[in-house]
Amino acid sequence: MSEHGTHGQDGTTGPGTGGGSADPATGAFVAHRNLLFTVAYELLGSAADAEDVLQETWLRWTGVDLAEVRDRRAYLVRITTRQALSRLRTLGRRKESYVGEWLPEPLLTTPDVAEDVELADSVSMAMMLVMETLTPTERAVFVLREVFALEYDEIAEAVDKTPAAVRQTAHRARAHVAARRPRGVVSRAESRDALDAFQRAVRTGDLQGLLDILAPDVVMLGDGGGIKQAILRPVLGADKVARLMLGGLVKLPVEMSMHPAQVNGHPALLIRLDGELDTVMAVRFDDGRISGLYAVRNPEKLTRMERETALHR
Repeated sequence: MSEHGTHGQDGTTGPGTGGGSADPATGAFVAHRNLLFTVAYELLGSAADAEDVLQETWLRWTGVDLAEVRDRRAYLVRITTRQALSRLRTLGRRKESYVGEWLPEPLLTTPDVAEDVELADSVSMAMMLVMETLTPTERAVFVLREVFALEYDEIAEAVDKTPAAVRQTAHRARAHVAARRPRGVVSRAESRDALDAFQRAVRTGDLQGLLDILAPDVVMLGDGGGIKQAILRPVLGADKVARLMLGGLVKLPVEMSMHPAQVNGHPALLIRLDGELDTVMAVRFDDGRISGLYAVRNPEKLTRMERETALHR
């Protein structure tokens, strides 16, 4: 097992647990809980479903004979991956009947997530949407190989494929993602500056200021889940997006505020109406300009925005 980025081994704890436990099974699960949550979340794009997967993983883990387990971390990742793959196929059927666009559930993340550039890239809203275009098996192979650096034989056990088949799948998934991932590296400082300019332009109704920071081919997606009003189809082009933003937000009959936050490891905006969280606005940057705006309004997807979520590799 590769030990690349095994933060979870250094005392990561889960809710209601202490770092050390007399029970080896509980201790191993607690030590790797944040890692397992991250694996499940990257595969599902849903924190609620990821938590359910962890419950299922725990139930199966308690029935395992630890004397037969060579590498507890690898074994737990394998259980989690299998449970997540099963749920991912169910989630796919749910998405088919979803009202409007489906966006991943945003997470308020801890500062260390942003410092781990590869992890932050993998959980960004833009990358999570790219991974939505992969098949479930491709997604699992890509995440386990590219993000968690598992060996091919370990991934093969998790997805019930041969190592040779996993290598082919990894190559295919890598090429698919590379063709769709954001272009050009944007530093955190540049992201913050661009988001500040965007926020300032929206707040002051500065159409030209918005057009200056938006890429010509910018796309805006909204997710209301049929509960809150949201755009049902993508809005394309800087002029259309800018006018939608100014027309929709500035003219609201309530007090609106916008606050920066770290969401999925990247700068984002929290939009509050009369003090209540209404929208999480995640952003994609390409070549220094905003090329994607992802507005999550579905209240069922905003439940984890009041507390930070720890993600680990």
